[in-house]
Amino acid sequence: MITPAFELSQDPDFLTITIKVPYARVSEFEVYFEGKEFKFYAKPYFLRLALPGRIVEDGREKASYDDTGVFTIYLPKEVPGENFDGLDMLTALLAPKKSRSAKPLVEEMGAENQEEEEEEEEEEEEFDWEIEQTPYVESKDSPLCSPCTYGFGNLKSGVFRRLQDELNDVIDIKNPDVTPAAERREKRLAAEDAKFDPDHYLADFFEDETIHHLLKYEPWWVKASRKKMDSQESHPLNESRQAVIVSFTEDEKEQLRKFTNRTFLLDKRTCHQVYLSLVDILLAYCYEVCATEGEKNVESPWNIRKLSSTLCWLESFTSISEVLMSFGRRVMCYPLYRHFSLVTRALNDTITILQLGKSAVLKCLLDIHKIFRENDPAYILNDLYITDYCVWIQKAKSKKLAALAECVQKAELSKAKLGFELDELEAAALLVQEEEKELKAAGTDVSKPQLPPSEGAAASDSEDSSSTSSYETGDSDSDEQESSASEDGEINPLQSTLQEERTALLIDCNGLRRDIGTLTLDASNEKSKAPLQSTSVPGKLIEELGKQMQAAISSPKDAPPFNDGAKYILCFSAF
Repeated sequence: MITPAFELSQDPDFLTITIKVPYARVSEFEVYFEGKEFKFYAKPYFLRLALPGRIVEDGREKASYDDTGVFTIYLPKEVPGENFDGLDMLTALLAPKKSRSAKPLVEEMGAENQEEEEEEEEEEEEFDWEIEQTPYVESKDSPLCSPCTYGFGNLKSGVFRRLQDELNDVIDIKNPDVTPAAERREKRLAAEDAKFDPDHYLADFFEDETIHHLLKYEPWWVKASRKKMDSQESHPLNESRQAVIVSFTEDEKEQLRKFTNRTFLLDKRTCHQVYLSLVDILLAYCYEVCATEGEKNVESPWNIRKLSSTLCWLESFTSISEVLMSFGRRVMCYPLYRHFSLVTRALNDTITILQLGKSAVLKCLLDIHKIFRENDPAYILNDLYITDYCVWIQKAKSKKLAALAECVQKAELSKAKLGFELDELEAAALLVQEEEKELKAAGTDVSKPQLPPSEGAAASDSEDSSSTSSYETGDSDSDEQESSASEDGEINPLQSTLQEERTALLIDCNGLRRDIGTLTLDASNEKSKAPLQSTSVPGKLIEELGKQMQAAISSPKDAPPFNDGAKYILCFSAF
């Protein structure tokens, strides 16, 4: 028999079941319903559902069939106005397969009243997410029960002993079947300490343009949360309306129908660990979606399993703080973008998903399941964790998810708790950066000495002049400078460079600076009167300046002493 594709919806009076049965023999079909049980048969399709509420046969029921092969069945509710929860949890609606043996080998006692008892316990006692529970330690001498368990609810063991070669690339822990949980944590922390790279962290800390761009991305749950808040402003939101906010694609619905519906018997401590590991997996998934802006790539399976200690180290947590610290440390060590704001963003996204309810959580788990299913080494993680999570979350209590979201929201995570001294590292880097800026600023001031007003004006005018009207004695002056440098050996390279860059070297000798300044001013005035096309130096100005220089040099008692090999050079710039 083939299980057909189906969907459930409701209104205040009726439960509507839509069943797709292409190529079925519609002339012969059967429908049976009573209480919470529903059965449909049309060869070769068979569907059996365990409904979340009671329906009744009172003459108002009806059914229709169209040419596309779709049956639509309307069933009256026993209590009009009652809201049926979890109509989108398709795997949970599929009734468990019955055992073919005359007497089942393992029988679940009181299965019929289990849900009612759980609801009563939930009302009587609130689940404390902050409780510090001591993990159960099995005796190492016991040959019948190994303490090295892992997987969903720590229900599996011995898997890696058989598939060690295939799974070396999936997890970081070696020989998990013989490594207790406490030793796994010690090795994980040591590996993270060795992997942390301060240079990589500081590079992302200072060059954070890409990080800010990634933080602007809005995944689907942000939009769904905004839609939920808008709906709550007009009227209270119930579970049926939430199913409209969080919808599933056809591929996701098909995957839900493929899962085998089963019940997990978990004690309180194990249930606590399952919820905490769920938070750890969702944190890794939210980081991946933000870092890739929703565009999955070949690195997506690696990112999710690497950032989740549950998937990579088979970790079991006992408190929310341990989950957040583990995730924060791994973000600082492994992915491409190692910025604390991405940790905060993933934490806020996880809270949003939990607040949206189990439909949103299931949608995320289905996406993780698809990512791992399409990756060769990571598919085993579906068998160990994700598939069981997809089945289990459909029967999880909405009140517990809401309480879990509130607890995660109240939890505090800071850089100081990660153990990498990030605050001190950032402070030291900022101090070094400020010192470099000060040194750079001081070096700039030294390399650009200020000129007197007259010299600055002359240099400015000379820079604006054309290169074709350059100095008449430029070549000889350059030769004299090289000769002086070779004789004295004391010329500062920086000063030499500045001299080459300057258009004129003005000499303060025997009051010559004042005269030159005057001549420069006069020349400037003369230049302003001259036509703009003129690029040559006036002959009278050169002759007058030459006479004043000759007179200054010819008076020995007024002239300053000359050093050996020192020469005074005067370069005339074009005015």
